[in-house]
Formats: sequence, structure tokens, C-alpha cells
Amino acid sequence: MTGDIRHFINLPDIGADTLKGIIKHAHALKAEKFQPPQIMEGLSLAMVFDKLSTRTRVSFDVAMKQLGGHTIVMSKGEMQFGGAESIESTAKVLSRYVDCIMVRMSDDDKLLELAKYSDVPVINGMTDKSHPCQIMADIMTIEEKLGSAQGKKIAWFGDYNNVCQSYIDASAIFDFDFIMALPEDLNDNVPSGVSFTNDAKIAAKNADVLVTDTWVSLGQEGKDIQKFLPYQVNSELMTLANDGAIFMHCLPIHEWEEVSEAVAKSPASVIYDEAENRLHAQKAILAWCLDGAGVKLR
Repeated sequence: MTGDIRHFINLPDIGADTLKGIIKHAHALKAEKFQPPQIMEGLSLAMVFDKLSTRTRVSFDVAMKQLGGHTIVMSKGEMQFGGAESIESTAKVLSRYVDCIMVRMSDDDKLLELAKYSDVPVINGMTDKSHPCQIMADIMTIEEKLGSAQGKKIAWFGDYNNVCQSYIDASAIFDFDFIMALPEDLNDNVPSGVSFTNDAKIAAKNADVLVTDTWVSLGQEGKDIQKFLPYQVNSELMTLANDGAIFMHCLPIHEWEEVSEAVAKSPASVIYDEAENRLHAQKAILAWCLDGAGVKLR
């Protein structure tokens, strides 16, 4: 592959206008969901996982195939990745076989090393530090439901994790107000300059979007969740939000810990629209990564 290599690793690495353009393209591709353009005909995507996955795996797989391309799925246990074979060698070999690589793995440093040596675009499907593809789908969903993310108050409840970090990254890019509500003993985890409170009601007051995630991520089984209980998104918090406020969650939900059943199944909940939009946002991300990289998008 020749030309510029467009990796999609973290939101701040990509210009605001570019990210907004990707989401605009995602809306257009969603409008063509039943007759998708075959712009990826003849192209291949390698998907590498070291974590269980439903939405990331299915959405990228279907996205590539709906656009006319092909996929190959590999788990860490099925390939010589950073073990018998170096990450550098793996990157160079995969670059000779496929046109793009999507990686969902715990270790952010390994993802960055793979991108460093890859001759084809690498997409961050999720690491322990960030989840940019999820936030692209979330912004797309907010635009569908509220018209724009700009100027909105988005409130996060619970733990500080990779999804939360990508929301923080997105707040400056898409110009929305972001506030975290979390237990006091996690205050030191909040990045400098980010608004936060230990009172969930303060965060929910006049919010346009209420967001949460599981308190126990993969690899954290057995984690004590007692300190997070006051941060459950429930009907009381939703009544403090603005009229027309929406509830978002990247899924899967731990029923019914971080969100009450009443909220998750309420008209305010857009969690399945959000999940579907992973498909369309990732089509647009793939198209951006491959455009201008020596590959002809049909």
C-alpha cells in the first residue's frame, strides 16, 4: 500500500473537521443501509481480539461485508502476537495480506506498536485506555436525537474508564459540556481540567445526556461495587435532567446495577440506536482510513 496511512487510534490525533466529516458520512451510509454502496469491494479487514466482544466484532464484520469487503477474525490465542513473533513482524506480515487492521485489546502500548510498524491503517477497536469508535457512534446518536452535541450537557455516572476518557477527548472536539459523577476516592483519577462531582444529582441537573457503563469491566470480576451504588442512573436522576434528555450506555448492561430497569427500558433510553450506530460509524471510519491510502474506493 502506498500513500498516507490513516490510523484511527485516538480522537485527539484526528482533526475536529475530519471527525465531524466522518460522522456526516456515517449518517449518509445509514440512510443507505438497505442498499449500501460497494466501496470496499475486493478489500480485506483483519480483526484481532484479546477480549470477548459482541458489538465490536459484529459491527466491524457486518460493516466491511455490507460495503463489499471481506474480513478475517483472529483471537490472540490463534496467532503469534508479541510471543514467538514480535509485534513488528506481525504488523509487517498482516500488512502484506490485508488492507486494514482493527484491534481490540487490553494493552494500549501494543496497539500503538502495531500501528507504528503497520503499512496499512490500524483502527483502535478498544483498549483499556480509550474507546474512540464507541464515542463516534454516540455522537452520531446524539445528533440523531438532539440535533447536535454542541452546547449540550453530558453527564457521566460511576467509574472512570476507557469510554469515559474518550468522552473527555470528544468534549473539546464537539464542544459539549462534560461532567463526571463518581465516588470521592476516585477523585484523583480524574484528568486535570475535567469537571466532576461526588453528587450524582448535581451532575444530572439540567443534563441533556446521561451516560454510564458497567462498573465491573472484563478482567475486574469480583470488584466491590458498593461505592458505586449512589451513581446508578435511575428515574430520580432522569427527572432532574432537561426535558427530552436521553440515556446512553455502550452495553452490555449488568442488570440492574449501573442503570435501573425502568430507565433502561424507558422512552429516554437510546441504547439500541446507539448500538446500531456502531455499524454505520465504523463504515465511515473504515472509508476514511482507506481513502487516499493507495486503495481505490469504488
